[in-house]
Amino acid sequence: MLDWDSLRYFLEVARTQRVSAAARKLGVEHTTVSRRIRALETELDTLLFEKSRSAGFVLTDDGQRLFVHAEQMESTVHTARENLSGIGQALSGHLRIGATEGFGSYVLTPLAADFQRRYPHITLDILPVPRFVSLSKREADLAITIERPQRGPYVCSKLCDYTLRLYGTPGYLARHAPIHERADLADHTFIGYVDELLFSERLRYLEDLLPASKVVLRSTSVVAQYHAALQGQSLAILPCFIAAQDPRLKPVLENEIAITRSFWMYCHEDLRKLKRVTVLWEFIRKSVLKNADLLAGKRGTMKYLP
Repeated sequence: MLDWDSLRYFLEVARTQRVSAAARKLGVEHTTVSRRIRALETELDTLLFEKSRSAGFVLTDDGQRLFVHAEQMESTVHTARENLSGIGQALSGHLRIGATEGFGSYVLTPLAADFQRRYPHITLDILPVPRFVSLSKREADLAITIERPQRGPYVCSKLCDYTLRLYGTPGYLARHAPIHERADLADHTFIGYVDELLFSERLRYLEDLLPASKVVLRSTSVVAQYHAALQGQSLAILPCFIAAQDPRLKPVLENEIAITRSFWMYCHEDLRKLKRVTVLWEFIRKSVLKNADLLAGKRGTMKYLP
């Protein structure tokens, strides 16, 4: 019979692709991880990983097949532990949430602090990153992103719409040519994304909105773009949930330029059954709904559930 403990080691190496990284997560020496993987391969009489200098430990075809079964076993163990532990312990444990950088920093983090105050026995990791978080590698338990996943064993729902507008500082607007209509923007400079490093085509709104715009500063980070806009040298298209909270920025052509995008929330279908995941999912959904005006740029402050 397969030893579940050995499969835990296997899963961590498969997800991190590094023995050393897996050892850190498991709290053991890297030699212990290597020994467990070799023993598992001997027991199954197959090679589970191919070793590469650049990519690390990459799953073989047999490794991929085992990975599917091991993940199912892991989810079953989590569910069984929760069902047997009772409601008190079910609302404890650890969860990791991955989100886009701006939303994760300016909306999710304040909400996570409020959630942790209400459920002090649930610890949270917040990952606000300018890329997609991989649930298949278990980088996170729950993800909030700007694109709906096209495939995978996930439970997914639309979280909300949000609005982006063109912003500049009052100082910039006072020093430069007045802007009365979109054609006036030809005389202005902009901050935007590095086109070839976009992690989603949904971020290509500056090019779509103003094809001939003069972009003088680019960054892969929307938070960096926000701080660049605060320097008062150029204009930037920013999410309202960031810029509307800062009185140092003013919307430009507010009634004419408004871009709508959506956030999607999803997690692995087996994890969705866990009580602590259900509680967090509903808390985020209700909290974001309460902040619909902030996301639309109609208000500049966060609201919290009673």
